[in-house]
Amino acid sequence: MTNIILCGGSGTRLWPLSRTLMPKQFVKLFEGESLFQKTVRRNQTVCKDQFIVSNAEQYFLAIDQIDELSLANPTDKYLLEPVGRNTAPAIALACLALPADTIVLVTPSDHLVRDEAAYREVLAKAEALAEEDNLVTFGIAPQYPETGFGYIEAEPQESVEPVALSVKQFREKPDLQTAEGYLQENLSLSAQHLAPKYYWNSGMFCFKAGVFLGELKTHSELIYDACVAAFSAAKKDDLIRIAHDGMAAIPEDSIDYAVMEKSSKVKVVPADLGWSDLGSFDALYDELPHDGNGNALLQTDGGGEPVGINAKGNLIVSEKLVAAIDVDDLLIVDTADALLVSRKGSSQKVKEVVNLLKSRGSELPNIHVTAHRPWGTYTILDESDGYKVKRIVVKPGKRLSLQKHYHRSEHWIVVSGTATVTRGEEVFLVRANESTYIPMGELHRLENVGKIPLVMIEAQVGEYVGEDDIVRIEDDFKRV
Repeated sequence: MTNIILCGGSGTRLWPLSRTLMPKQFVKLFEGESLFQKTVRRNQTVCKDQFIVSNAEQYFLAIDQIDELSLANPTDKYLLEPVGRNTAPAIALACLALPADTIVLVTPSDHLVRDEAAYREVLAKAEALAEEDNLVTFGIAPQYPETGFGYIEAEPQESVEPVALSVKQFREKPDLQTAEGYLQENLSLSAQHLAPKYYWNSGMFCFKAGVFLGELKTHSELIYDACVAAFSAAKKDDLIRIAHDGMAAIPEDSIDYAVMEKSSKVKVVPADLGWSDLGSFDALYDELPHDGNGNALLQTDGGGEPVGINAKGNLIVSEKLVAAIDVDDLLIVDTADALLVSRKGSSQKVKEVVNLLKSRGSELPNIHVTAHRPWGTYTILDESDGYKVKRIVVKPGKRLSLQKHYHRSEHWIVVSGTATVTRGEEVFLVRANESTYIPMGELHRLENVGKIPLVMIEAQVGEYVGEDDIVRIEDDFKRV
């Protein structure tokens, strides 16, 4: 079985902890590991191979975090999407790269599974059903009336614990009254010793690659044809790179709409896994350990332990000490450049905040103060009209692109390590406590050929210091 891990998505419902360039699947939330790392580790025990579908920015985050795991058989199959077209095209492109009889397990990269023994048992059932040419999805029996998930309505079954159920229909995210109705109907069936009728749609699937592609062609032929054309034209070297024009030509749709809602081959396997999609801060609160007053704490970047005086039932996520007095049931999420305060139960509205910020042209939904790049990181120390100051760390053996800027000049001061600098036709070394200057419009590159990280301070000065003022001439990481 091959695990297709879908790495796209920006995780806007966990803003400001999650950003487009560091989405929630890569944030280290549990036991010092990210949800992506937990997904990789969990599925390596049940799948022979793993195939990661990602965009270019998240590809490098994935590689770095897999390296941290020190796995015996690290993932070496990647497909890069230049633009997102939802789950149906992402899965189809991966399936086109595999033999038709390959059984694939499709999993998001940002879900939490607490009961891994139950997970393995459920996957064994799903694999057997997939061998029989079924399209298998995993349904989570709802524990409360959740309005943030889609639901699967199963055909009635005269069994308390069926292996699988036929799917009657997929249901959209309901309002609260409808969700409560689903839960009450399930409770009524349970009282009659019957299986539940309604399940949360987990977004996990299992099927043969060829069977899925055949159903996609039957029910969403435009998507299928566009995926075949894009895949045929893709660059296939160390990884599969889909061209921008080919990807943009694929109609955007989810696997649920494109295939699962239309196919007669769909089975749902009930799955009690200790599962959560961590789709809100309320969900994160539920999964974290609580103190004696019901407060949940997530420390980031060495944040101090909070001080609570008559404070109960709060979620506190912070990079610094937070003191909470006489407040209950709050979500307090503090990062270096943004603070979110919300009542518990309202965290689904965080997406509205993100949309408002985007409408204002803010970069806050996209990037943290510290940004991760394939060559290392940079942290914005100060910024105002006409200037920006950064701390740049370049990993050993890495270098930035050969580039130039139209609107700014740059001053570089090396703090530790040794920089190899290309400036126009010159190539020279800059050591600790030395500096150099890059004039506006000058072709330049920064490289660390040493064995320790290169740390430097960069002061940008110009009329415009936005991150998009970069013209790349040559790049080791094949970025645009």
